[in-house]
Amino acid sequence: MKLSMPRFDQAPVLVVGDVMLDRYWHGSTSRISPEAPVPVVKVEQIEDRPGGAANVALNIAALGAPAILVGVTGDDEAAVSLSDRLQAVGVKTHFQRIVDQPTIVKLRVMSRHQQLLRMDFEQPFNTDAAALAVEVEALLAGVKVLVLSDYGKGALKNHQVLIQAALAKGIAVLADPKGKDFSIYRGVSLITPNLNEFETIVGHCVDEAELVAKGARLMCELELGALLITRGEHGMTLLRPDHPALHLPARAREVFDVTGAGDTVISTLAASLAAGEELPQAVALANLAAGIVVGKLGTAAISAPELRRAIQREAGSERGVLSPDQLLLAIEDARAHGEKIVFTNGCFDILHAGHVAYLEQARAQGDRLVLAVNDDASVSRLKGPGRPINSVDRRMAVLAGLGAVDWVVSFSEDTPENLLREVKPDVLVKGGDYGIDQVVGADIVSAYGGEVRVLGLVANSSTTAIVEKIRNN
Repeated sequence: MKLSMPRFDQAPVLVVGDVMLDRYWHGSTSRISPEAPVPVVKVEQIEDRPGGAANVALNIAALGAPAILVGVTGDDEAAVSLSDRLQAVGVKTHFQRIVDQPTIVKLRVMSRHQQLLRMDFEQPFNTDAAALAVEVEALLAGVKVLVLSDYGKGALKNHQVLIQAALAKGIAVLADPKGKDFSIYRGVSLITPNLNEFETIVGHCVDEAELVAKGARLMCELELGALLITRGEHGMTLLRPDHPALHLPARAREVFDVTGAGDTVISTLAASLAAGEELPQAVALANLAAGIVVGKLGTAAISAPELRRAIQREAGSERGVLSPDQLLLAIEDARAHGEKIVFTNGCFDILHAGHVAYLEQARAQGDRLVLAVNDDASVSRLKGPGRPINSVDRRMAVLAGLGAVDWVVSFSEDTPENLLREVKPDVLVKGGDYGIDQVVGADIVSAYGGEVRVLGLVANSSTTAIVEKIRNN
């Protein structure tokens, strides 16, 4: 399945649900309490992070999508902290604040990146469901997807009112379900239970065939558009009426903490669908995002550059020989990480010491080196009959093996000017004894503020001389 980075900036999403504050007390432990057999933690840092539905909104904003959040809090310090952190990343918050009820806070005591204790401060909210529904309906006009982030804490008491209001406007509804009654989510476009939540409803599944069969029955019974079951180390299973089941393997390289992984899945799904992705592609993107987040500590968000780099790895474009489309994706990711792009080009028919030295000098001009190589037809036009000695695929394979070279791409024209217009490198370099104004493409790069540099060549080292020496011998 081919994946690409969606246009998240054009994908507004509305999240409604149970917001909470995840608070972390970090400290060192060096002794056991004399009062009880427990470690003593010297608290050195206090950290607040949005949790629950607030974490879903945070993840959506971190991807670069406009996020709106409706929820219920107390009228207290925790609500202020939650609101400040969300607004700082661009989430528009609409909180129904209830006096004399605490904002839900989950306090975790951490030492050496390990959780020693968790304390929950919460009680079910006495939500004004009618007022919340009015606020949600007013906000639906400006969004493409509605997410119901349900933790069973009392913010969501009128599921069907919200679902039907959104569906009537043609807005997809995604629900992260909780509890033993999924009928409250009837008619949604997609629900995303984990395996334990799914089996609580349908019973234990002995194998994938039974999971698929029970999932199909649940979709029919509840008139669901789709069902995505997240299965931990076994990945995800997407079920849709009249479609074969889609099984995606887990993508985590290292599992450190699964806290908030479900939030990451539904937020990436929602933002991707809002950006116009088809459901299978959106699920694959969510699977990549989940593989990243479980390698982080605590409740965490996935940024657009992180997801873009994961897509790049999926496309095999971290390094080496790329197509022009893969190259542009790799460059977009590198720029998102603040890296300077250097560009050079040539035939590189027989690789020699002069080439290696020149490419090392070129790489030193920035963070990433793009090497554009003439294809066979253009080499013949430039060098004459009998050239190239090595075909373009072989030349590119050898060049890609050099430590100085990040990406190798071919071009068919006599000059790389069209490629330069697309890549827009920060630095264009060329080796030779001519002036900057004689470098092909210098005018293109200079016009947008890029740099053009001419580097020296290693003396008595050229492909033409090597070819002549072979012929004479």
